[in-house]
Amino acid sequence: MTRRLVLAGGLATATGAAWADGRPPLAGQMKKFTLHPKPRPAPEAPFKTRAGEPTNLADFKGRVLLVNYWATWCSPCVAEMPSLDRLEASLGGNDFAVLPIASDRAGLKVVEPFYEKAGLKKLPIYLDQDMKFTRSSGVRGLPTTLLVDRTGHEVGRMEGDAAWDSKDAEALIRRYLVEKSDPSPIKARG
Repeated sequence: MTRRLVLAGGLATATGAAWADGRPPLAGQMKKFTLHPKPRPAPEAPFKTRAGEPTNLADFKGRVLLVNYWATWCSPCVAEMPSLDRLEASLGGNDFAVLPIASDRAGLKVVEPFYEKAGLKKLPIYLDQDMKFTRSSGVRGLPTTLLVDRTGHEVGRMEGDAAWDSKDAEALIRRYLVEKSDPSPIKARG
């Protein structure tokens, strides 16, 4: 835990921002990231796993999530997917996960070949073919990325693509990783 705090503090210093007001640094491309004045409940609608099983954000209880809405036909989405794969390789685990939610209507039959062609090795596949999850999130265009804290609250979002494996993006994410909030407000699926 101490190592994480030192690392997160070092990243805050490296980006030239202090967290005196409790808000994370927003530098570089992350200046486009919109922090909500007050965290809001994350979407509850279901989406599907690669195997076609229903899941939702509550299934990731206690983890910080970067939820990315994308599609194979969206050029900016395609451009940012490798950086999301590198971010998942770097930070993914018990505390953090990247959840790329594909809204392609053809589902796995177009998403899986895209992953293979793009060489995406670490990102899981999630599908929202009927767009219910995407609509429930208030997404206006692709790509859109939400940052969800451990308590299941959306702390902010970015519309448009970004280099998610950049120092600035990692500093933003690590700000929420160092918080060990009680995840109990997230309801488990029953």
